[in-house]
Amino acid sequence: MFVRKVARTALLVLGLVLPLVAVAAPASAAPAAADPGVLVRTLYYDTSQAQEFAADWDKAAANWNASVANVRLAKRASGTPTNIRIYADNGWPRAYVTSLGNGTVYMGRQAVQQGHYRPRITTHEIGHILGLPDRRTGLCTDLMSGSSAPATCRNDLPNAAERAEVERRFAGQLAAADLRPAVYLGVY
Repeated sequence: MFVRKVARTALLVLGLVLPLVAVAAPASAAPAAADPGVLVRTLYYDTSQAQEFAADWDKAAANWNASVANVRLAKRASGTPTNIRIYADNGWPRAYVTSLGNGTVYMGRQAVQQGHYRPRITTHEIGHILGLPDRRTGLCTDLMSGSSAPATCRNDLPNAAERAEVERRFAGQLAAADLRPAVYLGVY
């Protein structure tokens, strides 16, 4: 009788805890310096409403996947959850972050019409979903400088500080300050 109660309790605890574990072993595309023991949080993005920019969002996901180890971006397949909803419109590119790793991004055609590099814009907007704010440094080397860098800037990769910040945010040691309110708005 006692053994059954212990077994039932153990199964109940496992049943409650296992669904909360949203991590997997790192994918083979992880950065070369990544620790093989690092757990990875997978975020699923949906480009079904991205119109002519779907390939640019795939490039942004590849850029982040090649740059950080603690988080993976994967294209949403049927039956998987959606963390990042992606749309295209005629406005300015922007991100609405609901929580770390979750939100909605827009590829606004206005920045593209002004000559900004599409993969830089999309990688920048995903940076907001990953917890990075606009920094407006004007430097092309700073992905999160956004449109303050010249429109001729073709750098679509995060710098070392940006990569380190994302790694820290997704390392499972989040402080309350790391979470963005639902009204947080990142604009390219």
